[in-house]
Amino acid sequence: MEYLSKQRYDEIATELKHLIGEVYPKIKDDLAEASAQGDRSDNAGYREARRMQAKTISRIRFLQNILEHSRVIDPDALPKDRVSLLSCVEFTNLSTNTRMKFKIVSPHEMDLEAGRISLKSPIGAALMGRKVGEIAEAQVPSGTLRLRIDSITFEG
Repeated sequence: MEYLSKQRYDEIATELKHLIGEVYPKIKDDLAEASAQGDRSDNAGYREARRMQAKTISRIRFLQNILEHSRVIDPDALPKDRVSLLSCVEFTNLSTNTRMKFKIVSPHEMDLEAGRISLKSPIGAALMGRKVGEIAEAQVPSGTLRLRIDSITFEG
């Protein structure tokens, strides 16, 4: 079971609706048109349409699986005094004295450039459940990071 923010759940549902309602029917039409042109073994348009069909079907199944096995998290039910899903955490790497700030999200919402890390990442997992002032140790490929939690905010 995965938990998603309402925003991400809606984004996935919208993409799925678009793929099923608009993209896939167009690919089927393209495939029928390319197939009508004769010999499929020497038909680049047909091969491309089949490739796009397979890619689209794969994406549709992936998105359906996410929605089937996910639930929208109720932000009001989350603790505000400790790191949890959808928390914005500011922490200091004690070995380099570098301050960082990330929002803890589900793996399907992770985007490092936007400052969102997965709760299943080494740093996210180490921070989960901790309170302000606590030290978390994260096992990363380069070794162990000691992280002091400086603040926890919640943006929903």
